[in-house]
Formats: sequence, structure tokens, C-alpha cells
Amino acid sequence: MHFTPVRPDRFVVVVPAHNEVELLHRCLVALRNARAASPIPVRIVVVLDSCTDGTSDVVGTGVDVVVTDARNVGSARKIGFRAAEVTSSASTWCVSTDADSVVDRDHFRTLAECARDAHVVTGSVRVSEWAHRSTALARRYERDYAAEHSRGLRHVHGANLAVRADAYRSVGGFRPLGEHEDVDLVDRLERRGFRVRSEGAPSVITSARSSRRTAGGFASFLDTLAEETDPPAITA
Repeated sequence: MHFTPVRPDRFVVVVPAHNEVELLHRCLVALRNARAASPIPVRIVVVLDSCTDGTSDVVGTGVDVVVTDARNVGSARKIGFRAAEVTSSASTWCVSTDADSVVDRDHFRTLAECARDAHVVTGSVRVSEWAHRSTALARRYERDYAAEHSRGLRHVHGANLAVRADAYRSVGGFRPLGEHEDVDLVDRLERRGFRVRSEGAPSVITSARSSRRTAGGFASFLDTLAEETDPPAITA
């Protein structure tokens, strides 16, 4: 596919949230700080999906809110971008993150640089708090993740993904998948010949919580890795 570089002039960020009263505030504080340092306008949209814990009370100002009962992360992301009336503009970017994740202050500045020569930007995640996981799991994850990164293996995370709006809309956006909706979107974009960039992409901090709280995705990946890494519990 022929690629024409386009300077981005707007970011639309969608944050799906299902009962995230404990973590959403921190996520939004980080996004607001990054927005203040961004070279281009940033619109933040929170999609409250079937929340029953007061998540709406921590959203605050300067953020658009959409309410749904989809109970599906892929649907929630799609609903957010649709509510923001994202058009097929090559200068608008659809940015995805999660309620349990924290962006750095230079997130949008770095993303704007990467966006100049790509249709898709996939960034890495790092875990800063392993309190509810074993030390062995933390060490293995960090070792394996770093090794994969050094080999050029691409990581795709809904917590750190950006897609040019014209490319996003051309493949129909996110599908209503309960997990791996991020990988599915990037796979479809890549099959259509859109340019995917990982090098130099911003990184975000995310949580290491169990999939008992959020089924699928990164949490399930860590659960599976824990089963392979942690010794079985000894029962009397």
C-alpha cells in the first residue's frame, strides 16, 4: 500500500471502564497531564460499561462520558470512538488505553512523532506494582518481555494502541470481542497493508491484577504465566 505521511492534528482517546472506581482517577490524572503537554488537541472519552460501583463519580471535568451496558471491551472501545464522531480523517488518531493504566507526561508528544510515518502505533506496557503477584512471576515476565522486544517481536496492548482514523474506519474499527480485540484490530489492519510501527512508541504503566477481576487480555496472560512459573501450593 502506498503511504502518504500526514502530520496528526488531533488525538481522540477512549478509556473503557467497568467498575474501575479505585483506578480510573489515577488514569485520568495522567491523561490530563499528558494532554497539557501535547503539541496537538486531545479529546478524552470514558465509556462507563455496566458500572455499579460509583466509577462515574471519579471521572471529573474535561472528559466526555458515554454510558453503555455492553459488558464487552471491544464494544465499549467502538462505542467511544463512535460517540466522538471520529471521521475518516488522516490527521485524526484513535488512541486506546485502559482504566488501570497510566501514561507518561510525554505520551502524546512521543505518539505525535511516531504517527507521522505510520497508520498504526503499538506501544509496550510496563508493570510497576507486583504486590499481588509472586516475585518469580515478575522476574520471568520482565525477562521474557525484554527478550521478545530485543528480537523485534511486536506486542499489542489495548492499553497502548493508536490508529489513524482513516485506517481505523476502513476496517470497521474494533469488533465486539470480550478479549483480544486489540490484536484482532491490528491483524486486520496489517492484512490490508497498513503500516504498523512499534519502534520509538511510548510505553504505559499497567496493573498486574488477576483475570478474576477482568477476564481475558493482559490479566489472563499473567495468570497463565503464573501457572507455568509459580510452584503449586502445598496443602496439609
